[in-house]
Amino acid sequence: MTFKQRILELNSKDLSNRQIAELVGCSRRTVRRILGAQRRREYIGKREPKILLFDLETSPMEVFTWSLRVNGWLNHDNIIKDWSILSWAAKWLYDSHVISQVVTPEEAQQRRDKSILDVLWSLLDQADIIIAHNGIMFDEKIMNTRFLANGYSPPSPYQFIDTKQVLKKNFRFSSMSLDYANKYLNLDRKISTTFQLWKDCVNGDYTALNKMVEYNRQDVLALEELYLMIRPWIKSHPNLGVYTETIEPICPTCGSTRIVVRGDYGTPAGLFESYQCHSYGAISRGRKSILDKEQRSCLPISTAR
Repeated sequence: MTFKQRILELNSKDLSNRQIAELVGCSRRTVRRILGAQRRREYIGKREPKILLFDLETSPMEVFTWSLRVNGWLNHDNIIKDWSILSWAAKWLYDSHVISQVVTPEEAQQRRDKSILDVLWSLLDQADIIIAHNGIMFDEKIMNTRFLANGYSPPSPYQFIDTKQVLKKNFRFSSMSLDYANKYLNLDRKISTTFQLWKDCVNGDYTALNKMVEYNRQDVLALEELYLMIRPWIKSHPNLGVYTETIEPICPTCGSTRIVVRGDYGTPAGLFESYQCHSYGAISRGRKSILDKEQRSCLPISTAR
């Protein structure tokens, strides 16, 4: 029996990913990727959610300033060279292939990035769900600005998961950065670098630009590790069931069919069955109230605030 077959066999025995990793002697990351790839194969010819992880790296602005200590905002007339996208990296969830592009030395010096926008726009246009760290405040606004400036229309609608916002909402890490969270959780780390790399890139250094895109690619791999670790904690996670062509009940958070009744889930107006995913642990609930019509009709609820 091969290593992969052993993992699939243990998975069929209703063991958790942690238990499988301990029995086989590998990391949970390896177990997640093998089981995720297997699910993708099972969905061949069917509709499945397209989940894209991505990250951008941008050039710093060059501005005139009278002092290193600036009180308030600088006027936009002080801008010498505005920011632009230096590189981007992305991957489909569970896929081993990382897609990336980086500008040329001349484009980096001139703050031009149109040559690397087509593929990024196409990936976003295909995606049902986008994942990024600090993506809502930074990456999404950055790429939308560059799309607008270069004449692109909006890509098809997608749902957004910002892992930094998930950390802020659910946990109290000393730092909400991707690198610190992964260090704390013993996951893949970012590549260590300094601001000198960005300075070399905007000066048109070919070697620095290649280093930048490698740094960018590693960020996406680290992001995937963090997302999979915190995914069970994401409340109101996009429901994967609406994108999946199946009649089986599945976990709305990860798509697994290994869900078990956990108890009851109460709302101000009803009581529902609660479920737990045995693959990753996410909690969900049924859509049909377990209270009958007579019970619901005489159930008072609290007043709105």
